[in-house]
Amino acid sequence: MKRRSLGNVSARAAWLCGATIFLSAFLLFLVQPILGKMILPWFGGSAGVWVSCLMFFQTALLAGYAYAYGLTSILSRRRQALVHGLLIAASLLMLPIVPSATWRHPDSGDPTLHILALLGSAVGLPYLLIAATGPLLQAWYVELTPEAPVYRFYSLSNLGSLLGLLSFSPLIERRLASQTQAVGWSSGYALFGLLSLVAAGYTLNHRRRAAIVKQQPRDDVSRTSDVSHRARVAWVALAACSSGLLMTVTNHLSQNVAPIPLLWTLLLAAYLLSFVVCFGGGTYRRGIWMPGMWIGLGAMAFYTYANHGNPDPLQAVAAFGTGLFACCMVCHGELWRLKPTPHRLPSFYLWSAAGGVLGGFFVAIVAPHLFKTNIELPLLLTMCGTIPPATLWQSAVRRGLAASILGRGILVGLPAALAGYLVVNQREADRPFQLQVRSFHGTLRVREGQRSGFPEGETPEEDRARLLFNGTIEHGAQMLDRSWRREPTDYYVRTSGVGLALEFLGRRPSIRVGVVGLGAGVIASYCRQADVYRFYEVNPDVERIARSAFTFLDDCPGRVDVVTGDARLSLERQSSQQFDLIAVDAFSGDAIPVHLLTREAFVKYFWHLRADGVLAVNVSNRYLNLTPVVAGIANALHKKALVIDDDGRLGKAPAASRWILLAEDENIFDDPVFQGDFTYPATLDPAVQAWTDDYSNLLDVLDLAREKR
Repeated sequence: MKRRSLGNVSARAAWLCGATIFLSAFLLFLVQPILGKMILPWFGGSAGVWVSCLMFFQTALLAGYAYAYGLTSILSRRRQALVHGLLIAASLLMLPIVPSATWRHPDSGDPTLHILALLGSAVGLPYLLIAATGPLLQAWYVELTPEAPVYRFYSLSNLGSLLGLLSFSPLIERRLASQTQAVGWSSGYALFGLLSLVAAGYTLNHRRRAAIVKQQPRDDVSRTSDVSHRARVAWVALAACSSGLLMTVTNHLSQNVAPIPLLWTLLLAAYLLSFVVCFGGGTYRRGIWMPGMWIGLGAMAFYTYANHGNPDPLQAVAAFGTGLFACCMVCHGELWRLKPTPHRLPSFYLWSAAGGVLGGFFVAIVAPHLFKTNIELPLLLTMCGTIPPATLWQSAVRRGLAASILGRGILVGLPAALAGYLVVNQREADRPFQLQVRSFHGTLRVREGQRSGFPEGETPEEDRARLLFNGTIEHGAQMLDRSWRREPTDYYVRTSGVGLALEFLGRRPSIRVGVVGLGAGVIASYCRQADVYRFYEVNPDVERIARSAFTFLDDCPGRVDVVTGDARLSLERQSSQQFDLIAVDAFSGDAIPVHLLTREAFVKYFWHLRADGVLAVNVSNRYLNLTPVVAGIANALHKKALVIDDDGRLGKAPAASRWILLAEDENIFDDPVFQGDFTYPATLDPAVQAWTDDYSNLLDVLDLAREKR
């Protein structure tokens, strides 16, 4: 009867611990896109913001595991419960997890440390405690039921994390404002705190009874024997590979597709799903996943350089997503094969988390300061092709001499071939660029040649241009022929929306122009002697390149100012500038920062405009249909909105573009300059809600199948 009673206790403890671990994991990864999206606009909207967020959450995860390891190693079980309960009570005082707007970054430097401090102040202690829940409750449960398959809790934890991620974009983001999301998460955390206290009390209260009833279990050598240094190194290396690859793939797609929570969650979900599969029931098979990893590595390597870094977006997302999953399956499958006994769980969690932080630290902190280009992607691909297969090195020997030679030859040859492919293609990709600069805000590159595509032969001198790229997206061009040096190019040619607006406003003796986003400074080509042009640019490297590699700013006969820092923050600090024109063209890669496309932002733009001024918004984008967003805001503010689609056939080094012009005076657009087959009123889309500082949803305007601009 005692054993039956003990079995009931064990079953109830399993359900209670499982529910608490599942909820903690659900909250652990749900909070990441919630806070990441909330602070993304505060730091320029670049891909580096999400990479910094991942770095924080991985570091906090490591801190949580270290806390669990220290708690179970030093204190008695009763004191463990007491300390943990007091910290949970203290963490409730931090709710709700709504970061203060005072944390918005005030300058244009690298905000990585600022982001880490912001997240720490908003969710640091709660995140640490939910991160510690898995290893802590599993350690307590092992003492109650040593024979239980405790690694199932690890799989359950990752399943909860996966569901937390997948619920964000389709369910939470589309229905709730950011503030409501944060408050809802805080309510879930309060429930978690209650469950944690109940689970801790139940398992610890029944631990002594279990110790009396149970017969002496198996030999205690498994509890006390130390884990080898080689095993710890393998834990760290495998975790670093998967974590680093996750972050660099996320960074790559965020820069060249869009920095949106949907892509973040899909990639992170692939990473977590591999944990669920590997630790859920030992379903990892080397014979299946090792070849799958090599296919995935090959696909990712190919799409990194396909079409000069601009492959089909659907194919690229599919290739990187499935390739990442295959690589994580191998990394985490080999981790599963090297897992210790349940009594070494806290140590296993700690070393694995340390590897995750190491990989994240390399991508988020080291790479932007060490490399001029995004070289960490091919480096991580090479590492993932080298480190996980190294676990097979010794096993090849046990299969005989011939198998050993063949197996080790494959283990050396495949990584060497992959590295060679990546080196050759990276050198070819970097070869045309005379200047490359990298910072938190992205990679800037300058080359000379034809505007479209890379030159394959001799280019006529009159058609040659100097071009500026942010990642793989062109951000300005200047003709090298001195007679055409001041001619507007790209998305700013005279037939573009901003070109027509400046033609109309150019009838005035002098105008004041504000430009959000500098690029190469092409818009300054319209500047006249009495005019004032003021550019707002978040990345100081852009101004340095615009002044050193291009001459638009220096050639301007009027007055040119460049205000460094986030444009919206700068405009909020200034008195009304009474601009005749404000041009919003602040793309990060190929995606405009969301905080510049909200109703509150447009109110600020019109506050800085004259009553008869024009607001021009560049909504040209390969993957996002931003037209209904601007149309909705224009309707909400009772402004007239006109779409100008330029096919990019006229002008020097032209590019197809879509601008939306907004004006207080609806009669402005009756002028003949705005009449043409390529101009039409902006129309509302009932399915797209107007964006505000508290609500935006890029999923509604995402269209990966759109024709490239």
